[in-house]
Amino acid sequence: MDIIYQRCCGLDVHKKSITACIITPEGKELKSFGTMTDDLVALVQWIKEKGCTHVAMESTVVYWKPIYNLWRWRKSLPSWSTPSILRR
Repeated sequence: MDIIYQRCCGLDVHKKSITACIITPEGKELKSFGTMTDDLVALVQWIKEKGCTHVAMESTVVYWKPIYNLWRWRKSLPSWSTPSILRR
């Protein structure tokens, strides 16, 4: 399989938890976060520290919005996708 993105992150967003998986040339790393503001800030910081350029997010209902809004507020938005975009 060809590598398209060197550093990417997948998020599985639920009401009370977020599971993140980052894949880099160094390997794969899984981490879980809560959904309170401090937890979301830690998630964003972790993704930035790993140098991710692309994030794909799976979320039910509107649970993705606080994460996306935090990225926009910090003006450091990587390329984002959701399953509805990925299925096209």
